[in-house]
Amino acid sequence: MRSFVLTCVGVSLLSSPLMADYPIAGAEPSQRPASAPVVEWVKRDSAWYQSALIGVNQPYPKSLYFLDNQGHWYTPFNRPGMTGRYDIRKWHQ
Repeated sequence: MRSFVLTCVGVSLLSSPLMADYPIAGAEPSQRPASAPVVEWVKRDSAWYQSALIGVNQPYPKSLYFLDNQGHWYTPFNRPGMTGRYDIRKWHQ
């Protein structure tokens, strides 16, 4: 156990200088670091739309038009959710 703790401390001390130049999110919440990565474009082809619209019949409701602006951030809408009677889009069948 002692060797494990010493190893963890050693790794954390050695990795600190390597991460010194990496932008820290949340250090200044009102300002995005200038060197932070930026998503410039999102590829949404027909296969992506097909996957996101599983279980939804045409004509698609206007409430789903948000998919046209959906970026790479997490959304539960295009991932399978709960099973059983809660699976209203039939993702798990």
